[in-house]
Amino acid sequence: MPAANDYLKSTKKPKVLIVGAGIGGLTLGALLEKAGVPYEIYDRMVGIRPLGAALGLGNTVAPLFKQMGIWDEFLSLGKPLHSIDNYNEQRQLEFSMDFNPMKELGGTLDYVCSRAAAHSLIQRQIPAEKIHLNKRVVSIKQTEPPSDSGGSGGGGVGVQIQFADNTTAEGDILVGADGAYSNVRLNMYEQLQKQNKLPASDSAGLPYKCICLVGKTHPLDPTQFPELNDPACRFSSMIAPNKLYSWTTYTIPDNMYCWIVIQYLDGISSLDQSSFRNAEWGPEAAEAMCKDVRDFAIPGGLNNSLTMGDLIDHSPSISKVLLEEKVFDTWYSGRTVLLGDAVHKVHPAGGTGAWNAIHDAVVLANWLNLLSSSASVSEIEAVFEEYKRERYPVAKISYDNGRIFSQVVEQTLKAKVTRFVMRNVPNWLWRIILTRKIDARPQLSFLELIPDNGSVPPRHQPSLEKTLSILRAQKA
Repeated sequence: MPAANDYLKSTKKPKVLIVGAGIGGLTLGALLEKAGVPYEIYDRMVGIRPLGAALGLGNTVAPLFKQMGIWDEFLSLGKPLHSIDNYNEQRQLEFSMDFNPMKELGGTLDYVCSRAAAHSLIQRQIPAEKIHLNKRVVSIKQTEPPSDSGGSGGGGVGVQIQFADNTTAEGDILVGADGAYSNVRLNMYEQLQKQNKLPASDSAGLPYKCICLVGKTHPLDPTQFPELNDPACRFSSMIAPNKLYSWTTYTIPDNMYCWIVIQYLDGISSLDQSSFRNAEWGPEAAEAMCKDVRDFAIPGGLNNSLTMGDLIDHSPSISKVLLEEKVFDTWYSGRTVLLGDAVHKVHPAGGTGAWNAIHDAVVLANWLNLLSSSASVSEIEAVFEEYKRERYPVAKISYDNGRIFSQVVEQTLKAKVTRFVMRNVPNWLWRIILTRKIDARPQLSFLELIPDNGSVPPRHQPSLEKTLSILRAQKA
């Protein structure tokens, strides 16, 4: 870790270029806004459209959202999750996984809301003029300014992005938060490959063995869908022993359903960047898969006779996506660092994808708040190494948890064993499993700290401890 006086060289903070306006990129922007660190956000989309239907957040973001002043509004966007109920194809309850202990362990339950609602909440914390759309990255250049004179704020170009519209952006630090098929990661890895510095593990494509449909209905009539009247989230997963599918539905506020259907492929496949661009993920592909799954049974409705078709027919926007799973080993190089799905993509069954990206943003923001615009590449990389050292182990745990929870609804022998264990798991073991899900509860060192009211102490947060120490030294 750089010494405290390394951060006293200049009061001018580095300019951060964030590529990707998903939840991770927007969260980092919102935190840098609080810290007074200059930044701009760029996204290739013409309009911001968050992928995915629903997400669950709670313990792992509560302290941060309270620091940001958005916790109460977030609660209004979701429904509390008390259990995940697992049904057979006759719509009979097989077993439930009880999440009520999370309130005691970590201080709150998880709340399930639409991804779009959470995305919009975070986006509103950022001035609109700092988000630039229709900006597809073509190339990236990094330089070390002469004589350590500084980055873009010190007379030399630290990092420059070339976009497809022939415009450029310059800054001191580049954050790639542009998803599983990140252009920033692709560019960075190509440069490292030329220098023979890229591990073989990172040169392979993203592995996947699932394809899924995700959707969200428009507001429905609760007299026809009475389960929507429940103030808690109805989280229902379907287990089909004779199908290579599983499917899940969630109720959210405003009388809406979110849903996901997962198709399990034979073996593990992978896509590289070019293959992904050429793959068929348009409306026609989604429509074809919808026809295949519309008769799948789900609990709910007046006579408990709903099918997926009842939700599909009321869903104005449906996406077909891959479920890739990989934690990369190379997180940064020079002035460029990766965040969220760009560096760790985990199975959604673990419910950790969104908060892992948010936690990446917290750790990065704590360190970027301390850097000066005159920081050298070696100083910047030292900060990035602190970030990776803190986040990499958690990402690996989330990857493992995602695999465990995905096996509850898969069809393999291992999955059947997992279901047997989950049906009969003793309370003490279940509490250990839940503790692993909620003990990461990070905070920002540059905002007022929030008292933690969980019975399980938060996991040690090195970035908070170290940056607080530096900030206190600066004030002394």
